[in-house]
Amino acid sequence: MIFLLMMAIPLLGALALLLPAGRFLPGETAVRRFGLGVSGATLLVAVSAVTAFDFGDPARMQLEIDRSWSPAIGLRFHLGMDGISLPLVLLTALLTFLCFVHTIKHPPAGGRTRLLTALLLVLEVGLLGTFTALDLVLFFVFFEVVLIPMYAIIAIWGGANRRPAATKFILYTLLGSGLLLVGMLLVGVQAGTLDMTVLADRHGEGLTRGVQITAFLLMGLGFAIKAPMWPLHTWLPAAHTEAPTVGSVLLAGTLLKMGTYGIIRIALPATPEGAVFWAPWLGLFAVVGIVYGALACLAQTDLKRMIAYSSVGHMGFVLLGIATLTPVGVNAALFGNVAHGLITGLLFFLAGSVKDRYGTGDLRELGGGMLTTAPRLAGVLTFASVASLGLPGLAGFWGEMLALLGAYRPNGDLPRGVFLAFMVAGALGALLTAAYFLRMLAKITHGPPPASVPDGAGRVSAYEYAAWTPLIALTLLVGLWPKTLLDVTTGPVRALFGGG
Repeated sequence: MIFLLMMAIPLLGALALLLPAGRFLPGETAVRRFGLGVSGATLLVAVSAVTAFDFGDPARMQLEIDRSWSPAIGLRFHLGMDGISLPLVLLTALLTFLCFVHTIKHPPAGGRTRLLTALLLVLEVGLLGTFTALDLVLFFVFFEVVLIPMYAIIAIWGGANRRPAATKFILYTLLGSGLLLVGMLLVGVQAGTLDMTVLADRHGEGLTRGVQITAFLLMGLGFAIKAPMWPLHTWLPAAHTEAPTVGSVLLAGTLLKMGTYGIIRIALPATPEGAVFWAPWLGLFAVVGIVYGALACLAQTDLKRMIAYSSVGHMGFVLLGIATLTPVGVNAALFGNVAHGLITGLLFFLAGSVKDRYGTGDLRELGGGMLTTAPRLAGVLTFASVASLGLPGLAGFWGEMLALLGAYRPNGDLPRGVFLAFMVAGALGALLTAAYFLRMLAKITHGPPPASVPDGAGRVSAYEYAAWTPLIALTLLVGLWPKTLLDVTTGPVRALFGGG
């Protein structure tokens, strides 16, 4: 029942906001505090799910709910959590709560606070459902729930070019959803079941090689658009650049993870022969994305757009890990998912704070000297940047390093020489990542400050500290003690490949 409660709280909170404003929560401040309370309660339930989790057996689906949904066609309302989904459930609840913390004193321009709060809560329901659903159709329903809220958040509260960005986002993701649905139904019909746990236990049994190759392609493309994988990434920079701060944080921190999570949860175990067939191509697109993302970042002049392109590169490492079809590589992907959510979520919070103070995110207009004029903001920005470029001892290092290690020793059915080339290209991308982050820091944190600095640029509010601190602490915790996360994911990852 924990999962029902975890999703019912934000859903009921969103529905409550439909009540007349004069009778329920008059005033925008009251609405923002209501959203904070609802998301905080959801986070507490998520934490209780973690405390109830048996860490001695993380490969087993736990806290399950399995009820008949539509017996005529074999649909079930089946929810559960193992070591693969647990970190993402907690990350989703945490980032949503931190977004509400941030909006208490730093709401996005555009007003309509009730609608924004309701949309964020519905978005949280869809995300939590995606990471806990164990029926293919139920998974698809939750997967789709997130689209309209995110579209509206970009289209209503975004920047000057918000409409084209929102339209591009919805068109790309709807195309991916169509491909995904066809692929999942192909698997479900051929296998005679829609239960994701049954499909994972069978490891492709009952599906011909041709069906597996076709289904993996369809599902892989659908998930790759969400990840996003080069060259299907072009919706992402515009969406990130135009979205308000909370939209960018949730888009980078959780929505992108739906794609890579789906590949690991559904496509890999259900269609293993299809995975082997397409893995070299997945690896190729992944490393092209790594290098392309880094080069694109070097060409950017807008801070948010640079961070957006960095996501293409970082998610490329996640996809490379998956492409190796090894426990090391998939563990790298899961680690990279969490690390990217923490670090890039923090970076987008900081980019929003920079724009709030200086009125622009243009690196050419910001000037330098932020370490002198706004030392606290510049210090946290420096921390987040070096974490994102993969400094050892911080969370970003382990996902990239393990992905490269997986490419060095890929699955025995894959061409090792090809993956060694991927490893070299990925390492080059990691070096370029350091280059663009250091270039950005040199431009805005070092050097002489501009002649005119906005009043209050150096002040950081308590709400900003409250939103940043958990992400900083977790980046340090996971970076210094990676075992805390790897112990949770290793068991279920081995089970994906038929191991104990």
